Amino acid sequence: MDGYNEVEKLSVFDRILLFLTGFLAAYQIAIGIDHFSKIPIIAYTIGFGILLLAGLLIIILGFEVLDNPIVVIISSAIPLSLSLGLVWEFLIAFRIIYLVFIIVGYLAIMATRILPIKNSLPVIVVAVFHGVAGLIIFILPEVLVFSGQTGPIFSLVGFGGALIGIGGLLLVMLRAGKSLLSRQTIFRILPILLLLMTAFLVLGFSAI
Repeated sequence: MDGYNEVEKLSVFDRILLFLTGFLAAYQIAIGIDHFSKIPIIAYTIGFGILLLAGLLIIILGFEVLDNPIVVIISSAIPLSLSLGLVWEFLIAFRIIYLVFIIVGYLAIMATRILPIKNSLPVIVVAVFHGVAGLIIFILPEVLVFSGQTGPIFSLVGFGGALIGIGGLLLVMLRAGKSLLSRQTIFRILPILLLLMTAFLVLGFSAI
């Protein structure tokens, strides 16, 4: 445990970054989503609420909290809920299909994390459903901007989605023991990644 504390201990700078992440997430919940329709408001509240909670948990408990399977289950709701809000708002014809996809995906993630599965299935399940959700968050805003349906600032949501995908992939690969980066490096860049991701999302959503 002492080695863990020396290598991965939260610095003051990390805490400041995580606090700012939580502040932006709280702002978005309180002010930034009240002009959306009901389902997107619920979806975005869940997504940004978990971002707020994640930042607070890391500040209080340290990076070690990310090793808990429950945290993986809860954090999975971030890309799933944000992508659901976007689909519900802009891809009306696919609302129900994608809602079913999200429910099935979240249940699958829960099952593969709770049950004692020793093969690569849990990683595959997370990668598939996170991947689809991340691609929607990344691509859909760019398509909407390119087609003139939203202002150019909305493209920042796509950049936030890309960072969600990068962060999720790094953590999934780390837990699977197949990460290209060391544990220390991932935890060093994670607070910056979370802050940039949240800032891009908040700025992007302010455009609609």
